[in-house]
Amino acid sequence: MKANKNKIKIKKGDIVKIISGKFKDQTGKVNSIKKKTNSLTIENINFKTKHIKPKQTEEKGTIKKIEGPIHCSNIIRTSKEKKF
Repeated sequence: MKANKNKIKIKKGDIVKIISGKFKDQTGKVNSIKKKTNSLTIENINFKTKHIKPKQTEEKGTIKKIEGPIHCSNIIRTSKEKKF
């Protein structure tokens, strides 16, 4: 029997602190978790710019800022959000 080594022990809504990388020592709330890549997105951290082409001839292209994923090995849970 194989043990699942890649289990993420962080849930959506937890408050986490980044311990390494570009955004070290910043804290934020977890928005979503991607289990396949062992990464998660954190509120207002790691913004990426995405250029969107126009679909029709009259539309204009736009530039959106989206939150990029951070690998789970670079973060640590500091506290849980209390749900009422």
